[in-house]
Amino acid sequence: MDVNSLIEMANQIGEFFDSMPDRPEALDSVADHIHRFWAPRMRIALLNGLDDPGVVAALEPIVLEALTKHRVTLTPAAAPVA
Repeated sequence: MDVNSLIEMANQIGEFFDSMPDRPEALDSVADHIHRFWAPRMRIALLNGLDDPGVVAALEPIVLEALTKHRVTLTPAAAPVA
């Protein structure tokens, strides 16, 4: 999946929740939306982008803060090894 498309979608989510007056609730809402509605591979691609300064610069501040705060819970569990 193209990380630029994921950035655009994440920023749209962030812009929606950024209007909430309660910042911690807004951050939790951004992360919850991404966790509930994005496929694991999409979350992995976006989270991996947090190590790229270009991706970080392209993210809205609320999205970057939400991803950083909730990185562990947004990371899909590894598949068990058989």
